[in-house]
Amino acid sequence: MNWLVILAALSGALAVGAGAFGAHGANGQAREWLQTGGQYQLIHAIAALVALRLEARGPAWLFVAGGAIFAVTLYLMAVGAPRWLGAVTPIGGTLLIAGWLWLAWIGARG
Repeated sequence: MNWLVILAALSGALAVGAGAFGAHGANGQAREWLQTGGQYQLIHAIAALVALRLEARGPAWLFVAGGAIFAVTLYLMAVGAPRWLGAVTPIGGTLLIAGWLWLAWIGARG
């Protein structure tokens, strides 16, 4: 069983659901949070699968974890969680950036 593939696939499914809810069931700031979280999470679910194909497990884990932290904090605020969660969101973004930099380093190594 490949946990990274499972988590990336579930991440993609959650992203589509959040984006759809943002487009059809939310208004104002909640809509923006859902759409932004969904977009970033979906992109990084796909990036994790590509990284796995390149045998870059470290960046794949960062994409899955960073995407989850980034997006889920936005999703929670969209449904009424405290806004201080917005201070946690950049941790996810930092993990996403680290994943891209790590992947670039792997590519540069050859």
